[in-house]
Order: sequence, then structure tokens, then C-alpha cells
Amino acid sequence: MADVLDKTGARTDEAADVITGARERIDALDDRIIGLVQERMAVSAVIQEARIASGGRRVNLSREMEVLGHYREALGKPGTTLAMALLELCRGRV
Repeated sequence: MADVLDKTGARTDEAADVITGARERIDALDDRIIGLVQERMAVSAVIQEARIASGGRRVNLSREMEVLGHYREALGKPGTTLAMALLELCRGRV
């Protein structure tokens, strides 16, 4: 158990067990988040293709502002940073 204690930073077996279980849950959540981001990227590509095919621009800045506001309202200032990263992943750098 000493190895687990070293990996978790816990000082008791009980705390190490809690941390290990919680980290497993976080890893599973991260996998789901990555899958959702990949799905978002695919949907965004469909939107961009349709917009460009119709003669529009690849990026709709007013929509991006809506997305930034939504994330900021839900998560505060760090939400804006997260939304910017998502937008960059989904449309590339502008």
C-alpha cells in the first residue's frame, strides 16, 4: 500500500482508497469529455462546410460570442478560456 500512498499523496490507506476511486472516476469523465469534444468538432465541420458551400464565411463571430457568453455564465472567467480552446479546436485559429 505504500506505493499507492506515494502516488496519491495521502497519508492513510483510507484516504488513498478515496483518492484512487475518485481519480478513476475523473479518468472516465475525461474520456467522455474528449469524446464529446471530438463529436463537437465533427458537428462544427458540418456547419462550416454548409456555410462555406452557401457562400458564407467559415466563422460566424456573433455565434462564437454567444458560445463564449454561455460558458462564461456557467463557469465564470475560466469558462471563457475553455470556450476559446473549444472554438479553436473546432474551427482552427482565426
